This record gives sequence, C-alpha cells and structure tokens, in this order.
Amino acid sequence: MKRKLYSIFLLTVLAGLLPGCTDNFKEINTNPNAPVDVQPSLLFRKILFDYGEQMSYEAFVAGNLLGQYFTAIDFNLFDRHSLSEPQYGGNPWPFMYSNLRDNEILLQKARANTAFGVYEGPALIMKAYIAAMLTDLYGDVPYSEALQGKTGVITPAYDRQESIYTAAGGILDNLDKGIAAINTYKGATVLNGDILYGGNLSKWILFANSLKIKSLVRISGKVDVKVALQKIVTEGNFIKANTDNAVYRFSLTQPNNFRMSAARIGDYNLFIMAKTSEELLTGLGDPRIQTYFRSTSAKPGTYKGLLNGPDASKLSISVADYSLSGAIFREASDRLYANFMTASETSFLLAEAAERGLVSASAKALYEQGITQSFDYWQTTLPMGYLTSSKVAYGQNGQNPLEQILTQKWLGNINNGYEGWTEYRRTGFPRLKTISASLNNGLIPVRMPYPGTESALNAVQYKKAADKTQNNSINVSVWWATR
Repeated sequence: MKRKLYSIFLLTVLAGLLPGCTDNFKEINTNPNAPVDVQPSLLFRKILFDYGEQMSYEAFVAGNLLGQYFTAIDFNLFDRHSLSEPQYGGNPWPFMYSNLRDNEILLQKARANTAFGVYEGPALIMKAYIAAMLTDLYGDVPYSEALQGKTGVITPAYDRQESIYTAAGGILDNLDKGIAAINTYKGATVLNGDILYGGNLSKWILFANSLKIKSLVRISGKVDVKVALQKIVTEGNFIKANTDNAVYRFSLTQPNNFRMSAARIGDYNLFIMAKTSEELLTGLGDPRIQTYFRSTSAKPGTYKGLLNGPDASKLSISVADYSLSGAIFREASDRLYANFMTASETSFLLAEAAERGLVSASAKALYEQGITQSFDYWQTTLPMGYLTSSKVAYGQNGQNPLEQILTQKWLGNINNGYEGWTEYRRTGFPRLKTISASLNNGLIPVRMPYPGTESALNAVQYKKAADKTQNNSINVSVWWATR
C-alpha cells in the first residue's frame, strides 16, 4: 500500500513538472556551440577547395584510367570498364551534387542580402561549371528540379542535356548572367574565400568566357555556335596566360595537400603508366614524360607503360618493370595544381574552332601557343625544335591538324578530371586502345552510369532516364557526341 501511494505521489510530481520541461524544449536541446549558418566566404572557399581536391583525386584514380594516361594493375574493375563497381574512385556524382547544393545556398544568400551581392556572379559561374562537368559525364541528370528538398521536391526529374546547356537557367545562360552580375556589382564588399583569384572579379570574367568557349565548342556538333564563339574571340576577354588560370596550388602538408601524395605506398603503386601514354610521349620525343612519370626502377632511364585493363589473376606484373607517376604527384606535389580552367586548354579549344572554320583566327598560332602554355604550366622546359619536329609541326608531314590539336590537348590534360576521356568521346582523338581484359565487350565507355543510389532513392525518375540509355548503359553516347 505504501509503494502504491508513493507511486501515485511521484507521478503527480512529474506531471506537475512536465509543462516546465516543454516550455524551453528548443532552447535546452540546441547546442549553443553548433553553427546554424555559415558566412559566404567560408562556404565559397569550401566549394572551391572541396570540388578541386575531390576532382583531382578522381582524376588520378579514375579519370586518368578512362583517358588511358594511367592503368591500374590490381583492384582494377574500373580500369577494365566495369564502371558500376567503382573502387578507388569513379563515383563523382555525390560530391558534384553536394557542391552544387552548397553553391545554391551561396547563390541564394547573395541574392537575399545586398551585403553578400559580390558572390552572385562567381556562384553563377561555378553553378555552370559544375553542371557542365556533371552532364558531360552522365548525360541527362536532375537539374532544374534538383536541390529543392526544402520545398518538398525530393525526386527530381532528369533534364535533357541539351536543355542543361542551352535553356534559360542552363550552363550558357548562367555564364552570361554571372558575367553580368560581376559587371553590375557596385558594392564595397570584397570577394573573400576566393582561392582561385584572390577576390579579383575581373579574372572571374576571364574564367567565365573561357568556360563559354569550352561549352560552345563541346556542343558545336549539334548547335550553330559560330556567331557566339566569334563574339568572344573578337572581344578577347578570356584566359590567355597562365597567370590568369583558374587553379589553386596544393601544399605538401595537410589539410591542403593532394590526397594521393599521402596515400599508402601500396595504393599509390597500383597506378602506372599506360601504354597509350608511353607511345604518344615517346613518339613525339616529349620531355613531359619525365614530369608525368618516373623511369622504371628495373631499367633507370627507360619509360614503360602497360596496356590498360589487365586481368591481375592472369598476369604476373612487377611494378619495377613499369613507370610510376612522377614526383609532381607524390613527394613534390606542392608543384601540382587543382585545375578548373587554363590558358592552354583555352588555346587548344580555339585552335580547333579555327581549324574547323568556327572562328577567324590562326589555328597554327593557337596550337603552338597552347603547347607552349602547357609546358609552362607543367613546369617543363620546351625544347628547341619541338614545335617544328616531324610529328608536332602543325599540318606537316601528313599529320591531321585536328588530331594534332586534340592529342596535344590530351597531353596537357593529365590529372584534369575526366577531360582527356571526355574529349576522346567527342572527337575520337587521340586514338585510345582496346583494353587488355575488358569487362565491357571490348568497347570504350562513352558515359558514366548513374549510381545505384538513384535507383533506390529516385526510382521513378531514374527509370525514365535509364530507359533512354538502354538500362543505364555506359555505351550510349551523350547528346553532344557526334561520333
């Protein structure tokens, strides 16, 4: 009986306390030390660094395999073109969307508060930049309905790649709006957090115009871009020198280091020179081979590559017999840049446009300029006579000028995300090889597969996109491809 009376008394006391517990529930359960918002400068720096660092790592472990700069000697399903089973890398979808999300937050902050207006132009340019990279890899992707979870849109539709490039709110439109926002900005706030240009808004315009050149050339097989391209060339306000490159330099130590520079030696040693790299670099007598790779330890002074996609269970491969990646990716990685857009890439794009009659300019001069800029970017001395050598001299000795441009562009794009592979998909140059032990019927993939998370989390919209790509096949070309 006493226990029963005590229980009733206790419940009565607790009941009396309950209103007091709920009165300040939110305040009591809010961590005063946890941030609920972030300054635009910190968010901007995070977007630039995180995207650059992640894509530089992706380049080394995945993009350089698809582009046949490197091959992987084990744990290499991706190198054998089983792209739905990424191992060390090969799934850029999550970090591309997370950075697009953060960039959208930055853009909304810039538009909602005039004190943050300086960020609107760069945020629009970065939105265009990341969206282009995303759709170039996958084709149709969630875009116009993406990043709207707060409004209840959690299963966004997939936009057609053509619309992502050309429609209002798309890549080209956002580049124009980004430039306009910078030109009309009259505030006094400095662009803090800018690790690409140190807050120099004029250089962001150069970056945007080079991205416009890139986008226009990329879709030129499907859209008449002559007038738009010529306008940019005539105005001349794009990246022309390495001092204007959209890049940032890695440090040797954390937290701003290149990730593979600190990888376990066993992981690092999985990636060696591809046969494609060996043949192109040695065939051109190109000294960048000494920057990109090391000579073999078995035969110092000798550079040797392996055909991509070996079946490790059927081969006995000694790392000592092949060339590992160069010191610039490891112990001298403070010489390495995270690459967004460069003068050499711009020059090669314009050289191609000139050769194809899309702009009035000297293709030869732009080609030679691109090579010179690439050697400088990679901190390699350009030899006397290289530009006039038999296989490099523009349009000479039976060489195909377009193939020369695209090959030199490929050589300069090592560790630039997936660009080498993407330009091969668009142009067929350089001539990549059928890999050793293909898991894709000997075909070189022409798109990345949508990740498995999409079929689980966005099933209805995913199925529509998958149906358009023969059940998410990596052998169905994206819209801008013409080959």
